[in-house]
Amino acid sequence: MLTVNRLNQTEAKLIIDGAVIKAKEFGVPMCISVVDESGNLLAFERMDGGKIHSITLSQDKAFTAASARKGTHIFNQACIPGHENNLFGIHTALGGRMCIVGGGLPITYQGEVVGGIGVSSGSPEQDLGCAQAGVDTFEQLSS
Repeated sequence: MLTVNRLNQTEAKLIIDGAVIKAKEFGVPMCISVVDESGNLLAFERMDGGKIHSITLSQDKAFTAASARKGTHIFNQACIPGHENNLFGIHTALGGRMCIVGGGLPITYQGEVVGGIGVSSGSPEQDLGCAQAGVDTFEQLSS
């Protein structure tokens, strides 16, 4: 029998709130998804003006980060042909759900992945900055 730590709705909403604050600093309306440790959606917010395609992209970024246990930006670098750990083509895995664009991060608690956040609508750097703000909010809450 396994015991699994999982984010709850209150935590998921606070993570989104942290990402929203950063998005407002950037002046970019974002789509923000928080998933559980298996990549299943827990909470979502589309800020006014968030891009339509970013609804799905944010969910795929969060799914990738949680299920693969690493940031989506790491896959981006590894997909460059000739990279020593070449993963070119992984973005086509799982029906295209594996996202290699920056903006998805795993969320950990006591060294264990308990979820993921995915942010989309800005540049990869802005998306990653907002995702990191969400993770930072959770870490402040859980420490």
